[in-house]
Amino acid sequence: MRNLVKRLVFMPLLLLACLALSSGRNYADDKTAGVESASPPNLVLIIADDMNWNDCGAYGHPAIRTPNIDGLAHDGLRFKHAWLTTNSCSPSRSSILTGKYPHNTGAEQLHWPLPVGSETFAQKLKANGYYTAAAGKWHLGEEVRDHFDRIYEASKAGFVLPAGRDGKSEKMVAAQPSGCEDWENAIEDRPRDKPFFLWLAALDPHRAYTAGTIDPPHKTEDVIVPPHLPDTPEVREDLRLYYDEIGRLDSYVGKVIQKLESQGVSDNTVVLFISDNGRPFPRDKTSLYDGGIRTPWIAKWPKQIAAGETTDALVSSVDIASTFLELTIGSGKLLPGDGKSFADVLADSKKGHREFAFAEDHWHDYEDHARCVVTPQYKLIRNDYVDLPATPSADAGRGLTWQAMLKLEAAGKLPAHQRSCFISPRAPWELYDLQRDPGELHNCVEDPAYASVREKLTNALSQWSVATGDFLPSKRTPDEFDRITGEPDHSVRVRPRRSKKEMFGTNGKY
Repeated sequence: MRNLVKRLVFMPLLLLACLALSSGRNYADDKTAGVESASPPNLVLIIADDMNWNDCGAYGHPAIRTPNIDGLAHDGLRFKHAWLTTNSCSPSRSSILTGKYPHNTGAEQLHWPLPVGSETFAQKLKANGYYTAAAGKWHLGEEVRDHFDRIYEASKAGFVLPAGRDGKSEKMVAAQPSGCEDWENAIEDRPRDKPFFLWLAALDPHRAYTAGTIDPPHKTEDVIVPPHLPDTPEVREDLRLYYDEIGRLDSYVGKVIQKLESQGVSDNTVVLFISDNGRPFPRDKTSLYDGGIRTPWIAKWPKQIAAGETTDALVSSVDIASTFLELTIGSGKLLPGDGKSFADVLADSKKGHREFAFAEDHWHDYEDHARCVVTPQYKLIRNDYVDLPATPSADAGRGLTWQAMLKLEAAGKLPAHQRSCFISPRAPWELYDLQRDPGELHNCVEDPAYASVREKLTNALSQWSVATGDFLPSKRTPDEFDRITGEPDHSVRVRPRRSKKEMFGTNGKY
């Protein structure tokens, strides 16, 4: 709070928080008219599902139509260096909600639910008089449902592959395919006498893809194929359909902003837009490259944040919980966790935040284990299971892109820089210069010119591992699918998936 006190724009929040805490009164008790200027901010967290960090106009994509996301950046603060704590759906969400690194949540693998006794920032907000609601993709388990006053849950059919038995379709298409259909309802249904927090989680642009998502659709010539993917008609079509789902997501972002404005609460509402992990394509989602862990990160708060600014501050998704609690209750330390509030950056975009961000790779359909440390210029990756190839997620494996890559690989036509998902054994360490090599195609770990960088990042990763109690599992988790054919192994694959405690007898180190 020391830095916030220096900023007069935060004085009303600080004063109200101190009065509420000292008097033992929460915000729900204060219904006095005319105190809007000193009222705590509302919070809206919008989470895209599998959207790459720069696949929108605000981050420089020239073809994907995202006028509403771009409008957030125009009216708010765009972070240029934002990373997630992991590359996988439910572990990322669990990390955000608890303010802990995945290995400390008890839910670090895909589909593992948060365990009994988990503390979340939504729980703390609710206890301090906030109305809390979640709408869209849930994917957090049963134990933290009561941390929200109301949940509008999208169908699991939008992100969980069916078992495929008895001739059932393996398409993942929900009845409400975007997962955003109830976002406006969540705003409309809230009580008007309380501040509110809304967790708005899309299914877009998660696979599977279908035609007709938006009208007009993106065109094949709109597509920009990343260098780690082959430029074939199949890949272009896959990316075009992915673009369309981002476009649909964008339309719901616009509806949220319009609803907040129509209710007269936009000025004192913090809207933060992020993604849970990167693009659902090979070498992106489930990897520790930027396509797996870097995220768009746009904050809008008209009452406090200057419009149209960017910041070089390095932030991590583990910081969201402590930031939201500092902005609302007055202390980011009410939730035991690993994050660090970036509230100062919202007040002054020129302020710094972190020197390093850290991210983790765990089981996601297939076994893997890796860690990385990143700065705005460099990234160091440690691969722990070098005997395993970096197989993409099962949903990406069913996509047009991976099927095209399998054919090219079988024909010996896939170039070296596009073969990383097939290579085994992998390099135990990878080092990338993100400014000179944004595609992360040239491993510099053995380059003498980067020796001091390698040493600095290795030490940082080691110190973080000790400080956060990180560990290498004593047992490996079986794959649920064949790594080549993608066929499910029904001797392993059970839905709902068993929890970490049920599988390994603990929610901690195993």
